[in-house]
Amino acid sequence: MNKRKHIKWDENSGPAHNARHHLPALVADYFARVRGTIGGQATASEMHALRLLTKRLRYTLELFRPCYGPGLRMRLATLRQLQQCLGEMNDCAAAKRMLAGCVKKNSIQQRQLDQFLAQRGFERASEFRRIWTQEFDAPGKQQWWVRYLARHARPAPGKR
Repeated sequence: MNKRKHIKWDENSGPAHNARHHLPALVADYFARVRGTIGGQATASEMHALRLLTKRLRYTLELFRPCYGPGLRMRLATLRQLQQCLGEMNDCAAAKRMLAGCVKKNSIQQRQLDQFLAQRGFERASEFRRIWTQEFDAPGKQQWWVRYLARHARPAPGKR
Protein backbone atom coordinates (compact mmCIF):
# COMPACT_ATOMS: atom_id res chain seq x y z
CA MET A 1 0.00 0.00 0.00
CA ASN A 2 2.87 2.38 0.69
CA LYS A 3 4.47 1.99 -2.72
CA ARG A 4 4.38 5.41 -4.35
CA LYS A 5 4.50 5.76 -8.08
CA HIS A 6 7.22 8.08 -9.23
CA ILE A 7 6.32 9.87 -12.41
CA LYS A 8 9.03 10.55 -14.94
CA TRP A 9 8.22 14.06 -16.11
CA ASP A 10 8.91 14.83 -19.76
CA GLU A 11 10.78 18.10 -19.45
CA ASN A 12 10.43 18.80 -23.18
CA SER A 13 6.65 18.77 -22.96
CA GLY A 14 4.25 20.96 -21.02
CA PRO A 15 1.94 20.15 -18.12
CA ALA A 16 -0.98 19.19 -20.38
CA HIS A 17 1.06 16.57 -22.23
CA ASN A 18 2.43 15.17 -18.98
CA ALA A 19 -1.06 15.14 -17.45
CA ARG A 20 -2.52 13.21 -20.41
CA HIS A 21 0.39 10.83 -20.31
CA HIS A 22 0.65 10.11 -16.56
CA LEU A 23 -2.61 10.87 -14.77
CA PRO A 24 -4.73 8.09 -16.34
CA ALA A 25 -2.29 5.44 -15.06
CA LEU A 26 -2.15 7.12 -11.66
CA VAL A 27 -5.95 6.96 -11.38
CA ALA A 28 -6.09 3.35 -12.64
CA ASP A 29 -3.54 2.41 -9.98
CA TYR A 30 -5.65 4.18 -7.35
CA PHE A 31 -8.74 2.16 -8.32
CA ALA A 32 -6.76 -1.09 -8.14
CA ARG A 33 -5.22 -0.28 -4.77
CA VAL A 34 -8.52 0.74 -3.16
CA ARG A 35 -10.30 -2.32 -4.56
CA GLY A 36 -7.51 -4.53 -3.24
CA THR A 37 -7.72 -3.02 0.21
CA ILE A 38 -11.48 -2.98 0.66
CA GLY A 39 -11.96 -6.36 -1.01
CA GLY A 40 -11.03 -8.03 2.26
CA GLN A 41 -11.31 -7.16 5.91
CA ALA A 42 -9.30 -3.93 5.98
CA THR A 43 -7.66 -2.84 9.22
CA ALA A 44 -7.80 0.69 10.60
CA SER A 45 -4.19 1.27 9.52
CA GLU A 46 -4.96 0.05 5.97
CA MET A 47 -7.93 2.41 5.79
CA HIS A 48 -5.72 5.23 7.05
CA ALA A 49 -3.24 4.40 4.28
CA LEU A 50 -6.16 4.66 1.82
CA ARG A 51 -6.93 8.09 3.23
CA LEU A 52 -3.37 9.21 2.59
CA LEU A 53 -3.44 7.69 -0.90
CA THR A 54 -6.72 9.48 -1.65
CA LYS A 55 -5.34 12.75 -0.34
CA ARG A 56 -2.17 12.39 -2.46
CA LEU A 57 -4.21 11.65 -5.59
CA ARG A 58 -6.54 14.58 -4.96
CA TYR A 59 -3.67 17.01 -4.40
CA THR A 60 -1.88 15.74 -7.50
CA LEU A 61 -4.98 16.19 -9.64
CA GLU A 62 -5.56 19.66 -8.19
CA LEU A 63 -2.13 20.68 -9.44
CA PHE A 64 -3.39 20.06 -12.97
CA ARG A 65 -6.73 21.89 -12.64
CA PRO A 66 -5.69 24.56 -15.16
CA CYS A 67 -5.24 21.77 -17.73
CA TYR A 68 -8.83 20.51 -17.36
CA GLY A 69 -12.33 21.90 -17.33
CA PRO A 70 -15.30 21.58 -14.98
CA GLY A 71 -15.27 17.79 -15.34
CA LEU A 72 -12.22 17.61 -13.12
CA ARG A 73 -13.92 19.70 -10.41
CA MET A 74 -16.77 17.18 -10.40
CA ARG A 75 -14.36 14.28 -10.04
CA LEU A 76 -12.41 16.03 -7.30
CA ALA A 77 -15.61 16.58 -5.32
CA THR A 78 -16.20 12.83 -5.15
CA LEU A 79 -12.58 12.25 -4.15
CA ARG A 80 -13.06 14.84 -1.40
CA GLN A 81 -16.09 12.90 -0.11
CA LEU A 82 -14.07 9.69 0.05
CA GLN A 83 -11.23 11.47 1.80
CA GLN A 84 -13.66 12.99 4.33
CA CYS A 85 -15.16 9.60 5.23
CA LEU A 86 -11.72 8.03 5.55
CA GLY A 87 -10.57 10.95 7.72
CA GLU A 88 -13.55 10.59 10.05
CA MET A 89 -12.93 6.85 10.34
CA ASN A 90 -9.34 7.59 11.32
CA ASP A 91 -10.51 10.22 13.80
CA CYS A 92 -12.62 7.58 15.57
CA ALA A 93 -9.67 5.18 15.84
CA ALA A 94 -7.36 7.99 17.04
CA ALA A 95 -9.92 9.21 19.59
CA LYS A 96 -10.29 5.72 20.98
CA ARG A 97 -6.51 5.42 21.42
CA MET A 98 -6.22 8.88 22.93
CA LEU A 99 -9.13 8.49 25.36
CA ALA A 100 -8.05 5.03 26.52
CA GLY A 101 -5.70 6.61 29.04
CA CYS A 102 -8.24 9.19 30.21
CA VAL A 103 -11.11 6.93 31.14
CA LYS A 104 -11.04 4.23 33.77
CA LYS A 105 -10.64 0.77 32.21
CA ASN A 106 -13.77 -1.38 32.16
CA SER A 107 -15.88 1.52 33.40
CA ILE A 108 -19.32 2.38 32.06
CA GLN A 109 -17.85 5.54 30.52
CA GLN A 110 -15.19 3.56 28.68
CA ARG A 111 -17.75 1.08 27.33
CA GLN A 112 -20.03 3.94 26.23
CA LEU A 113 -17.17 5.76 24.55
CA ASP A 114 -15.97 2.60 22.82
CA GLN A 115 -19.49 1.85 21.67
CA PHE A 116 -20.04 5.39 20.40
CA LEU A 117 -16.72 5.50 18.53
CA ALA A 118 -17.21 2.02 17.10
CA GLN A 119 -20.69 2.96 15.86
CA ARG A 120 -19.45 6.25 14.40
CA GLY A 121 -16.53 4.48 12.70
CA PHE A 122 -18.90 1.83 11.31
CA GLU A 123 -21.24 4.52 9.96
CA ARG A 124 -18.38 6.35 8.24
CA ALA A 125 -17.02 3.07 6.84
CA SER A 126 -20.48 2.27 5.49
CA GLU A 127 -20.71 5.73 3.94
CA PHE A 128 -17.27 5.30 2.38
CA ARG A 129 -18.29 1.95 0.87
CA ARG A 130 -21.56 3.45 -0.40
CA ILE A 131 -19.80 6.36 -2.08
CA TRP A 132 -17.11 4.04 -3.44
CA THR A 133 -19.47 1.44 -4.90
CA GLN A 134 -22.38 3.63 -6.02
CA GLU A 135 -20.56 6.75 -7.17
CA PHE A 136 -16.81 6.39 -7.51
CA ASP A 137 -16.43 2.78 -8.64
CA ALA A 138 -19.83 2.24 -10.25
CA PRO A 139 -19.70 0.32 -13.54
CA GLY A 140 -17.79 2.31 -16.16
CA LYS A 141 -16.51 4.97 -13.74
CA GLN A 142 -12.85 3.99 -13.92
CA GLN A 143 -12.97 4.33 -17.71
CA TRP A 144 -14.83 7.64 -17.28
CA TRP A 145 -11.91 8.93 -15.20
CA VAL A 146 -9.18 7.49 -17.41
CA ARG A 147 -10.67 8.69 -20.70
CA TYR A 148 -11.29 12.16 -19.32
CA LEU A 149 -7.75 12.54 -18.01
CA ALA A 150 -6.23 11.12 -21.20
CA ARG A 151 -8.15 13.28 -23.64
CA HIS A 152 -9.14 16.53 -22.00
CA ALA A 153 -5.89 18.02 -20.78
CA ARG A 154 -5.28 21.32 -22.43
CA PRO A 155 -2.41 23.76 -22.20
CA ALA A 156 -2.74 26.19 -19.33
CA PRO A 157 -3.66 29.75 -20.39
CA GLY A 158 -0.60 31.54 -21.68
CA LYS A 159 1.37 28.26 -21.99
CA ARG A 160 0.40 27.25 -25.52
